[in-house]
Amino acid sequence: MIVVDSCGWLEYFFDGALAERYYQEYLRHPEEIIVPTIVLYEVYKKIKAEKDEETANLVAVHLKKSRVIDLDEEIAFLSADLSLKHSLHMADAIVYATSQREESLLVTSDLHLKNLKGVIFIDVD
Repeated sequence: MIVVDSCGWLEYFFDGALAERYYQEYLRHPEEIIVPTIVLYEVYKKIKAEKDEETANLVAVHLKKSRVIDLDEEIAFLSADLSLKHSLHMADAIVYATSQREESLLVTSDLHLKNLKGVIFIDVD
């Protein structure tokens, strides 16, 4: 199982420079992906703001084909600890904590997460 950060999903849905790489290497098998609820929030919000509600709902359905993990007490406290330890913003800390708790790799292009243990960083080559 892997966690794909919001930036990876947005790269794919907006057909960004890394879209094909994210799809081929990480997004092709939704049954192998963990989606933290904060990722649902971030992706839905961005798609709705830049496209429309119908598209945002279709994207949400797509993300929910994966295993959605709610923000629970354990992840909340772990997120706070990781935020303090690594100077992470709340959303980044929640995504990273979810990957850590689920013992999964985190796939991202977010520079704030680049050098953390258990992170696969995707960059433009």
